[in-house]
Amino acid sequence: MRRLDASDADFDAAFAAIVADRREEDAGVGRDVAAILARVKEKGDDALIAYTDKFDSHTLAGDGDTGWTIGAEECRAAYDGLTPALRDALETAAARIRAYHAAQLPQDRDYRDDAGVRLGAKWRAVDAAGLYVPGGRAAYPSSLLMNAIPAKVAGVGRLAVATPTPGGAVNPLVLAAAHVAGVDEIWRIGGAQAIAALAYGTGRIAPVDVITGPGNAWVAEAKRQLFGVVGIDMVAGPSEILVIADADNDPAHMAADLLSQAEHDPVAQSILITDDAGFASEVANAVEDELSRLPDAGVARQSWTDHGVIITAPMARAAELANALAAEHVELAVASPEPLLDAIRHAGSVFIGRNAPEAVGDYVAGPNHVLPTGRRARFASGLSVLDFMKRTSFIELDRAALCAIGPAAVALAEAEGLHAHARSVAIRLEGEN
Repeated sequence: MRRLDASDADFDAAFAAIVADRREEDAGVGRDVAAILARVKEKGDDALIAYTDKFDSHTLAGDGDTGWTIGAEECRAAYDGLTPALRDALETAAARIRAYHAAQLPQDRDYRDDAGVRLGAKWRAVDAAGLYVPGGRAAYPSSLLMNAIPAKVAGVGRLAVATPTPGGAVNPLVLAAAHVAGVDEIWRIGGAQAIAALAYGTGRIAPVDVITGPGNAWVAEAKRQLFGVVGIDMVAGPSEILVIADADNDPAHMAADLLSQAEHDPVAQSILITDDAGFASEVANAVEDELSRLPDAGVARQSWTDHGVIITAPMARAAELANALAAEHVELAVASPEPLLDAIRHAGSVFIGRNAPEAVGDYVAGPNHVLPTGRRARFASGLSVLDFMKRTSFIELDRAALCAIGPAAVALAEAEGLHAHARSVAIRLEGEN
């Protein structure tokens, strides 16, 4: 863990190095992914069978196969098998996510302007969406809810989930979440090959229009390379949290919040900004105490050791530093958070006050937890219903409207040397047949 103090002479250079540290994979991943995408595009199902056997020890077809798909009955059985408390938790999360995203639905427009031109736009959902759900340690039902529910709210007709099932094993919580969210298909494939299958389609799997969902470096790179073939939510990197806290907080609370993201990934990053050096030391000690309480602290400890940062700086500089970091999650655990909220321009999601830990946002608050990382909050937003929709504009003119604005179109087209453009308008203005 690094300690920085804004009063040190080398602070600006040290902080700039933290901002510039991408913590992402090397170029070799890109080469490997390109080869996988090309093979799936060419070989289809045969490539999926080979890759799934190689990477997941799961046989899709042949002797001992455990099947390509997971059916609705199995998802319902997984839901029924949960304890009542866990079922209620899933339903509570789903209801809150659904309500928040329903309020995001855009409105169609249809009006006439002063020239008599009818203008507007219609919003429509994509026909099909693919949702990637990681397997193994990163198999989270909350991520399925956060991806599937906005798609359903948007009106997507077909939701196809791809999830690896190492050794044929499935995660019952993920299946239960799929039941709650109303997923249509679940394919037992993972990795870059799953993204390729959803994008290109294979003999068994129909292609989709948009692919969303978290994954490892290979999954993220596959989405990046396939953008344009399909829409994607974003290219996501390791998790991040920035906690801005004054000395009136409980150090244990701040330590727990920092570790809530550190436990995601060894290259996740947790940063504390405080204006009190003594409190900074108390939080550093509390992190060690909290690590000792975790049943499996290995990942969180490595993340904190390698990438954790504690910055002591005046609160007057907190927004400036936060905007440079453009973090995925920002907590404002200060006495007067509103001025900071107004000043922070770049953040995936902001958690206001001492009683709004980021972890609540991961599960039950309502806003989406799929958020931009790697400083992409400078230009990107979290997942929403708009990621599953597209807007089609429309224009209608009667002759009077064409006469009002057509001459300007003719003039601009001729100035650009596009004479057929100009004539397509002028011929109507002249009344020619």
